[in-house]
Amino acid sequence: MRLRREHVVDVAIALLDADGLDALTMRKLATRLGVQAGALYWHFASKQALLDAMADRFLEDFAADLSAGSWDEQLAAAAWRLRQVLLSHRDGARVMAGTYVAEPNTILLSNLVIEILQAAGLPPDRAGWAAFAAFHYVLGHTIEEQAQIELNERGVWEPKLIVDGIENKLAATAFTADPAERFGYGLQLFLDGIRQQLTPLPSAAQAPRQPEVGRGASAARASSAGSPSPHS
Repeated sequence: MRLRREHVVDVAIALLDADGLDALTMRKLATRLGVQAGALYWHFASKQALLDAMADRFLEDFAADLSAGSWDEQLAAAAWRLRQVLLSHRDGARVMAGTYVAEPNTILLSNLVIEILQAAGLPPDRAGWAAFAAFHYVLGHTIEEQAQIELNERGVWEPKLIVDGIENKLAATAFTADPAERFGYGLQLFLDGIRQQLTPLPSAAQAPRQPEVGRGASAARASSAGSPSPHS
């Protein structure tokens, strides 16, 4: 039977969900498909190429589930939807993170978010940067969520609230919180930051404006030279 690229991705995702990313190898995938490992390289030049295709499959029909609304409603819906998609696959966030995937569905999602931000009023470059930051927030938060889920399943998750007599305030507040509630709070902070960008105000992140010392001194000298002397 001819090996189809789509079937390889299907089986790879099934192995991912069953055993996790660390256990997914090209050799194990080939064994499950009943072929030699070399046969996979007709479709994927490397394991990374396979992971890119898997990540792109996660996002299939992604935009179809998003409803119309204001820019912040659309961006929030996209973030929640992406988190849901990644959580639906074991190590889903790790598959997508750090790959700089350039596959059709991934590009369509990136373009969609950038277009939402441009419509809100951000210039093209800032819209791209904001989209990049949004993806990193969702991926980072979901990676930590899935790591905690795995530790829980292994029975080794226990937040250390006191370490060497030092109160671990982050563990007491963030580690023990409901992940969805924590995600929503961080997302709200992110959206508030974009709103701030849409209403230009002085920002502490901007470099301070340096006084034009040379130009000011020259202007002062020119003014002095053009004024009549009180003794003339």
